[in-house]
Amino acid sequence: MAKFLIIFLIAYLLGSISTSILFSKIKTGKDIRDFGSGNAGATNTLRTLGKGAAIVVLLGDMLKAVISILIAKALLNEQIAVYVASIGVVLGHNFPIYFGFKGGKGVAVSAVACLFADWRIGVFVVILSVLIMLTTKYVSLGSIIGAVLVFLLGFLFRGIDIPYIIFSIIIGGLAIIMHRKNIVRLLNGNENKLSFSKGGKQNG
Repeated sequence: MAKFLIIFLIAYLLGSISTSILFSKIKTGKDIRDFGSGNAGATNTLRTLGKGAAIVVLLGDMLKAVISILIAKALLNEQIAVYVASIGVVLGHNFPIYFGFKGGKGVAVSAVACLFADWRIGVFVVILSVLIMLTTKYVSLGSIIGAVLVFLLGFLFRGIDIPYIIFSIIIGGLAIIMHRKNIVRLLNGNENKLSFSKGGKQNG
């Protein structure tokens, strides 16, 4: 139990390192959360600072998830350790202790977590989510559907695997909760579509 707590805390603290906030402060001297949607993630970075900045943020967010999970596997080579680290790094990204607990929505971090949890499910979710984002131009829609699929595909690929089910409910549930305002806007038909041009007030 002590090792699981250590794994969770390490992952949470690494997850709390917000790539978008740090990058925006270094590049502009300002906080990314003061612009666009106010979200500390790659999508708002794309809309606010452009494609190059968004790629840096995306890679940074994914890297901290990879490092967190690899540390967990090194400390305890069990699948549950991967789940614990995944939940910790996503919570850290969403609610970073270093930045007033106001972070991103954890989509990229969650994608890495899913790939480590079960690469088959992860690949399927990532591909389908990206296709939805590209065809509909709604990043939120692809993210929400991906969150649901993480849970549903578990039964197809893993059967009644209780640890995975718990993991998928928490990871998927967090993604849906973080996108609750987007869900309302999607239902009302006023959700903003993905744009590769930067600038302007956007929903996130």
